[in-house]
Amino acid sequence: MTTNAGHAAHRSSVLRTLVWPLWKGRTWVNMAHLLTGTLLSLITFTVLLCLLSSAATLAVTAVLAVPFLIAAYEAAELFTSWQRTRFRRVLGVDLAPTESLPRDGHWLSRAWAQTKDAGMWRQIGYHTLSGITLPLTTLAVLTLWVAGPALALLPAYSTQLPHWIKPTGAATLVGLSSIGIIMLLAAPWGALLAVRLDAGMATALLAPSRSEELARRVASLSESRADMIDATDAERRRIERDLHDGTQQRLVSLAMNLGMTRTMLVDVPPEVRDAIERAHDEAKLALSELRAVIRGMHPAILDDLGLDAALSGIAARSPVPVRLMVDLPRRPSRTVETVAYFVVSEALANVAKHAQASQIDVIVEIEGDLLRIVVRDDGRGGADQSRGTGLRGLRQRIAAVDGALTVDSPVGGPTILLADLPCA
Repeated sequence: MTTNAGHAAHRSSVLRTLVWPLWKGRTWVNMAHLLTGTLLSLITFTVLLCLLSSAATLAVTAVLAVPFLIAAYEAAELFTSWQRTRFRRVLGVDLAPTESLPRDGHWLSRAWAQTKDAGMWRQIGYHTLSGITLPLTTLAVLTLWVAGPALALLPAYSTQLPHWIKPTGAATLVGLSSIGIIMLLAAPWGALLAVRLDAGMATALLAPSRSEELARRVASLSESRADMIDATDAERRRIERDLHDGTQQRLVSLAMNLGMTRTMLVDVPPEVRDAIERAHDEAKLALSELRAVIRGMHPAILDDLGLDAALSGIAARSPVPVRLMVDLPRRPSRTVETVAYFVVSEALANVAKHAQASQIDVIVEIEGDLLRIVVRDDGRGGADQSRGTGLRGLRQRIAAVDGALTVDSPVGGPTILLADLPCA
C-alpha cells in the first residue's frame, strides 16, 4: 500500500514538473525576451551587415571606407546599450559594462583605437551571431507553441480538414496528438534553453572578459592605493602643521620665558637658579627635537620650494659630507616628491649610522617617465635588508608608488642605492 502511494506521489510530481511550466510567469517572460530579442537582433544584424559590407567593399580606397567603419562602431555601441536594457528590463540581468574608449582627440585616432579594441569586435560578434541564432531559436520555440496544441487537438477537428491533409486511421490521430502534447510540454523548456543560450552569448561577448575584469580590478586597487597614500600624506601634513603652529609655538614661548627668567632672577638661591637653567636647557632641547620630528614628518620647504631645496637642506644637515646633483626639468607629483625626499633622507641616515663613510654622492634626475635616485657612499658596504628595518622600510615606501629599489653593497664597499619612481 505504501509502495503504491509512493509511486502515485512520484507520478504526480513528474506530471506537475512537466505541466506546471505552461502556467509559470517565467515562461512568458522568457518568451517576451526571445520575441523582443529577435526583433532587435534582426535590426542590428541588418544595419551592421550593410555598414561592414560597405566598408569592406570600399576598403581599397581606405578613405571612403572609414566613415562606414566609424558608423558601424557607433551603431554597435548603441545596439549594445539596447541589448543591456533588454536583459535588465525583461530578465533582470545586469551585464557588466565594458570600459568605454575616450571620446576626446581626433576622430581618426578614435576610429583606430576602436579597430584595435577587442571589446568592440566582441560586441559586433554578438550582434552578428544573435541575428542568426535568435530568429532560429525563437522560430523553433514558436513552432512548439503553435504546432503542439494544433496536433494535440487534432482529433477534435480532423473531420473538418480537407481530404488531402486529413489523417486516416485512429492510430495516426493518437500518434499525432501525442506528438502535439509532447511538443506543447517541451515548449517552455525550449524557451528556457533559448534564453540561456542568448544570455550565455551576451555574457561572453557583451560583458568584460576575465582579463579585462582583472585589469579593471587592478586599476581600481591602484587608484584606491593612490588615494590612501594621498590621504596619509595629507594627514601627515595636517599633523606637521598643527605641531608647527601649535606645540612648537608654545615651546618657543616657554623657552623664551625661561630664558628671561634665567636672566632676570639674580638674587635667588643657587638651587633655584640651577633648576631654572635646567628647565631652560630642557625646553630648548625639546624644541630642537620637535623641529627634527616635524622635518621628518613632512618638511614645509618641500611644498614651498620643491625637491631640490628640500634635499639641499637634509644634505647640509648630514654629518657625512654630501655631494648633491638634482636635475628636474619638471616638477614631479606631490606624492612622488614626498617619497623621493624620504628615500634620500633615510638613505643618508643609514649611511651616517652604519656605513662609516667619508663621502656620499646623491644624484636625482628624471629619465623618461622615471624619477631616478642614486645614492653612493664609500663606506664599508655589506648592507643587508634582512638585518634591519631601514632598507625594508625604503623598499615598502617605494613599492607603494609602483617604484623599484636596487641595492648593490659588496663587503668593503662602495654601496650604491638605486631607486626608480614613476612620475609620468
